[in-house]
Amino acid sequence: MMQELKVSGNRIGVLIGTGGSIKKVIEEKTSTAITVDSNEGVVRVEGEDAIPFLRAVEVIEAINRGFSPERAFRLLEDEDLLMEVMDLSAISDSQRQMDRLRGRIIGRDGRAREQIEQMTNTQISVFGKTITLIGLPEQIKIARAAVDMLLEGSPHEAVFSYLEKKRQEAKQNMLDYYY
Repeated sequence: MMQELKVSGNRIGVLIGTGGSIKKVIEEKTSTAITVDSNEGVVRVEGEDAIPFLRAVEVIEAINRGFSPERAFRLLEDEDLLMEVMDLSAISDSQRQMDRLRGRIIGRDGRAREQIEQMTNTQISVFGKTITLIGLPEQIKIARAAVDMLLEGSPHEAVFSYLEKKRQEAKQNMLDYYY
């Protein structure tokens, strides 16, 4: 199998890592061969085994979407994790509106994003025109709903109380399951 990905210029260095260290880790953990054309921003992934190959592509995509390599590597540690990309360009018609939407998700000093991450056990990257989520399917569903609420203009407090309610429900479901 072979796939080529376009990686933005400012993320190529992050993908390669110091002395090729990040690229090497991805190759080792996924049994793939990765070729990077820094000038064109084209990354070629080649592999025999479908699942590790697809994971390598996802990790590269996650790094390209603004995740640090360490955070992107979570995709290699748990096969149940998913990555979902939300494109903001569909809902914003100007750069100013795009900045405002990104700012709502990130919050002052990154606190809103951090709180959503903690309450849903997901990882969120707000980068360029996209918001990318990494987590288990159920967690992503809740985090996505929270992000959507913020994008639609809901107050942060309302979003956090929604997340708290979801967390309580999850705890209750866990208790019901075991008792």
